[in-house]
Amino acid sequence: MNEDKRYHGSCFCGAVELEVTGAPEVMAYCHCDSCRHWSASPVSAFTLWKPEAVKITQGDEHVGSFHKTENSHRKWCKQCGGHLLTEHPGMGLVEVSAAVIPDFPFEAGFHVFYQETRLPMKDGLPKFKDLPAEAGGSGEQMPE
Repeated sequence: MNEDKRYHGSCFCGAVELEVTGAPEVMAYCHCDSCRHWSASPVSAFTLWKPEAVKITQGDEHVGSFHKTENSHRKWCKQCGGHLLTEHPGMGLVEVSAAVIPDFPFEAGFHVFYQETRLPMKDGLPKFKDLPAEAGGSGEQMPE
């Protein structure tokens, strides 16, 4: 992926726009309870970026924030409620849901928190019980 390539996204109403540049550090699916509740879906397709690769380009005054824990600072548009991104201070990365950047060529590499799945997926990708070992998890994989 071209390191200078830029992809644009926005909230549901378009009041807040963002841009991601280059390539994400990770692309995957999350099945954890928190992501399912936040996204109102059975699975969340996400991308993780270095903070300098993610920029709000319009509507910063409309961005709301909530953090249930210090691990995830979730951001959304205060006008429409549309999701934008989640800052993960402990990881030093910013998560942008794949749906927020519609022209980005999302290609998941694995699943995380698969032990919590409500939508089993048979796609041949590794399915981690929690997180890969290099991300602080057990690294234990589960069968499809």
